[in-house]
Amino acid sequence: MSESIQIVIVDDHPLFREGVAHTLAAQPDIEVVAEGASADDAIRLAQEFLPDLILVDITMPGGGLHATQVIATTCPATKIVMLTASEDEDDLMAALKAGARAYILKGVPARELIGILRAVAGGDVYVPPTLATSLLMELSTTRHSSQAPANPIDELTEREQQILEGVAAGKSNKEIGQQLYLSEKTVKHYMTNILQKLQVRNRVEAALLAQKSGRRGAKIP
Repeated sequence: MSESIQIVIVDDHPLFREGVAHTLAAQPDIEVVAEGASADDAIRLAQEFLPDLILVDITMPGGGLHATQVIATTCPATKIVMLTASEDEDDLMAALKAGARAYILKGVPARELIGILRAVAGGDVYVPPTLATSLLMELSTTRHSSQAPANPIDELTEREQQILEGVAAGKSNKEIGQQLYLSEKTVKHYMTNILQKLQVRNRVEAALLAQKSGRRGAKIP
């Protein structure tokens, strides 16, 4: 039997939070290990339980973006999911920049939510289809304004492409280093070069770009 996906849910609306917890806990492969209502709760619970996923709301007390930044830094193995009612494109970009790996709108059906969470736990990055177009347009505009190549990934070295494929698969720098026989520091140096070449701001945007280009990992030797 495979290990369950451990999830922490943080939202300041008890009825909504408890409803999500009840839905997820009914799944045989998902375990809700803790619940909270604020950014402080999110940070504390993430550090205490080190869950596979933590669900936060961008508008919760203390700020979901603040919690995301802290958790992304202190608990890099935990994948952060922004579960929010905000369809604001600026909120989406801010969440991804802060370190969120998924941005899910609260109106999503229960079955779809469960499927998305399983995919994110497996290494995928998710944004709503209604917001994905504007996100990719912004990334495209940024690249074109700097006269980047049509497919900047092709400009990466073979080693950089291997590392990017690991990022797209949801692997940490340490995990990528172990598979490529590189130190974590060396992988981090490569990542800096990759972000500069792709003209993106963080590894989430790099993963989105890689997945759009059809590179989803699994090619690392």
